[in-house]
Amino acid sequence: MRHGKPALKGYSRVTSREMTNWIAEYDLSDTGSDIPPDSSKLLASSALQIISSPLPRALSSLKALGCEPDVIDEVFREAGLPIFHIPGLRLSSTLWAAFFRVMWLCGLSHNVERLGIAKQRAVQAANILVTFAKISNGPVLLMGHGVMNRLIARELRSLGLKEYRCQGNGYWNARIYRQNLD
Repeated sequence: MRHGKPALKGYSRVTSREMTNWIAEYDLSDTGSDIPPDSSKLLASSALQIISSPLPRALSSLKALGCEPDVIDEVFREAGLPIFHIPGLRLSSTLWAAFFRVMWLCGLSHNVERLGIAKQRAVQAANILVTFAKISNGPVLLMGHGVMNRLIARELRSLGLKEYRCQGNGYWNARIYRQNLD
């Protein structure tokens, strides 16, 4: 499941250098008073094990769901955003973040974890989730983040799990994976 909507508002127009502060504030932000939909509450209530990223937006999302994590692990943390200094240009923080993410996906990591390392972390994360599902013999909920959740999903599929249900990629949305029993 992806965390709820962070309470931090986007900056209207900033320079690329000012994005350093925005990213730091975003990583410290929780979800404030964002209320999860009933479908997310129902899904969370069915989990036998709950695993979370350590970032406040993930932990506060679990709190909003009335859940406590059994495991909090850095391996589930969102992939960092590189910052590229482009003088003279002022954009919204949302546009800068999208631009920086595209640059990261193109292999330009500039002082943050490279895509290849994030993929290796996703392999670890997928293995942890599968192990917890086997140990608990039931559903495991991961409260994570958009990019890392997609990378982890790819690894789960490579391990033979099938996507059973997909709500989308937005806040509070989840994907459910099951072991292929064919």
